[in-house]
Amino acid sequence: MLHLYSRWLRNSFIYLLILVAVIAIVFAFFNSGSDHPKVAFGQVLEEAKAGDIQKIEVDGRNLTVTYAKEDTNGKPEVKTAKIGPNTDIEQVLTDKGIALSRSTATAANPAAVDLEYKDSSGFGPWLGLLLNVLPFLLFGLFLLLIMRQAQGSNSQAMSFGKSRARLFTGSKVTVTFADVAGVDEAKEELAEVVEFLKYPEKFAALGARIPKGVLLVGPPGTGKTLLSRAVAGEAGVPFFSISGSEFVEMFVGVGASRVRDLFDQAKKNAPCIVFVDEIDAVGRQRGAGLGGSHDEREQTLNQILVEMDGFDTGTNVIVIAATNRPDILDPALLRPGRFDRKVILDAPDVKGREAILAVHSKGKPIADDVLVTTLAKSTPGFSGADLANLVNEAAILAARRNKKIITMKEFEEAVDRVIAGPERKSRVMTEFEKRLTAYHEGGHTVCAFFLEHHDPPHKVTIVSRGMAGGYTRFLPDEETHYRTPSMFKDQLVSALGGHAAEELIYGEASTGPSNDIEQVTRIARAMVTRWGMSDRLGPRTFGKTDEMVFLGREISETRNYSEKIAEEIDDEVRRFIEEAQERARQLLRDKRPILEKLVSVLMDVETLEGETLKRLLASDPNDPWPPSDLQQPEPPAPTPTEPAAPRPAYEPKPPSGLAWEGGSQSRTDVS
Repeated sequence: MLHLYSRWLRNSFIYLLILVAVIAIVFAFFNSGSDHPKVAFGQVLEEAKAGDIQKIEVDGRNLTVTYAKEDTNGKPEVKTAKIGPNTDIEQVLTDKGIALSRSTATAANPAAVDLEYKDSSGFGPWLGLLLNVLPFLLFGLFLLLIMRQAQGSNSQAMSFGKSRARLFTGSKVTVTFADVAGVDEAKEELAEVVEFLKYPEKFAALGARIPKGVLLVGPPGTGKTLLSRAVAGEAGVPFFSISGSEFVEMFVGVGASRVRDLFDQAKKNAPCIVFVDEIDAVGRQRGAGLGGSHDEREQTLNQILVEMDGFDTGTNVIVIAATNRPDILDPALLRPGRFDRKVILDAPDVKGREAILAVHSKGKPIADDVLVTTLAKSTPGFSGADLANLVNEAAILAARRNKKIITMKEFEEAVDRVIAGPERKSRVMTEFEKRLTAYHEGGHTVCAFFLEHHDPPHKVTIVSRGMAGGYTRFLPDEETHYRTPSMFKDQLVSALGGHAAEELIYGEASTGPSNDIEQVTRIARAMVTRWGMSDRLGPRTFGKTDEMVFLGREISETRNYSEKIAEEIDDEVRRFIEEAQERARQLLRDKRPILEKLVSVLMDVETLEGETLKRLLASDPNDPWPPSDLQQPEPPAPTPTEPAAPRPAYEPKPPSGLAWEGGSQSRTDVS
């Protein structure tokens, strides 16, 4: 509150200076000019001595001279003059023999004028002073504004070593554990941290040491930052938030200085929480950088290590750090005494996704047909951020369609948008491309439906999305964390279903299955080299991936096997793919009537999903589609209220090239 008041006071002072400057300029402008002609002071003396001047009005150095003669308007003529800064006008007139009052004038000696002094208000000297000082005031004000602008920006010339951590006080709770879902185990671990901050005496009585730091590990979007803010909200303590990249600058020693300043502020506000997001930016292993073993990043890391060791047990300051690359962190950072706890946040399972969707749907008008369980099953691998984006996309779609509530249709559309991208309605497809896409996606769908160890298909569409011409989505019955060779082999068959369908119908495959072939090759190679699923080579891993810690990505692969083993690996990968391709071909030959029926329906409706898709795949190929219970009833014809007025007879002229008979047109359109 005091900060806001002082800021308001500074702004008011600046505005007051600007107002005074404007008033002074306006006042000087309106008082500087005169419409009377100017005359020299010497000429005024000569005219006064000759008796031509009636009155002289003195205003400082300015003289207003009124003549005895009249101008063209019948009024006394008026002119202006100016005297020197130290001139005594009474003494000058007396020396010239000019009386200071016309009452003393005579016919023999007419040299007399009425000398009057203008009653000044007292602003004249001050106004002159202000006008002289005004340019300097404006220049100083300009410099002040520039300095304030520079101070408010990130380029602070005198504060490089100050911490840029953002402070969130615990007076107003914004995020609690109720706002976090899908990570129950992580919440339990961090609930103890809240107890440490709320009731430190409880643990001190038993000799327990408050943990120095907690490391949150998980993929992007799993809720690491949200969970740390929930800890601060539950504990009701100040929360310092900073990114790891904000420590390091181009100047040597800036990062270490910012670390010292951050921890000094934390100690003054204890108990509190210091949250360092993306700590891998400064916490990478030392001596592994491309720039040498002693750089600015390592100095910053060393200072972090020193500060975390320097905490007293009574400071009640807990450091929470987040990263998605724990494998590249320095071992000294992970030892007990610094980051005592490691909390893993993985992608949520189906129950976790259901809980996350319920949290983000709170407060939104959701229709009764929205099935959160189905949405959770449809989004395997989605993180918390992905699910939040999913709900937001559904709300945007509903608003775009001028709906008051969000229905299941918007949620399904949002899932497709997040996975494959928006619909490309502007893409024009020929009849051949449309039918080819239908056979391709139909091949995936039919294979997946009739395979024992594959997730059943949930939706198939031939509408272009993103970079794909069509799209097939599967809905697992239950989520599994382990996969068997049978599952992978069925996945290979389903992935090659589009390629096999194109070969079956057209005798050759197009470029459409290129992504499917890449996926099949990657899975088959991983089955042989990583997961030991080859009977010929046995349970072994082949190849070791090398990476540079400074870059944080794989750059090469070391071969720890011979050329003979490399040939056997290629043979096994080829065998897996060829067996899957042959199974896909045979399955589509056996189920070709179902494939043809599915393609025929897709050419009409373009999209099939849910129970409708399952019923079509399980139906008899000879049964009509759609069945009677899925047919839309035709709207009743409107009953005419009054007979229509008879139209005048009109006999059109037959156009050329058309056959007419008896006034009726007979035409055959060929499309």
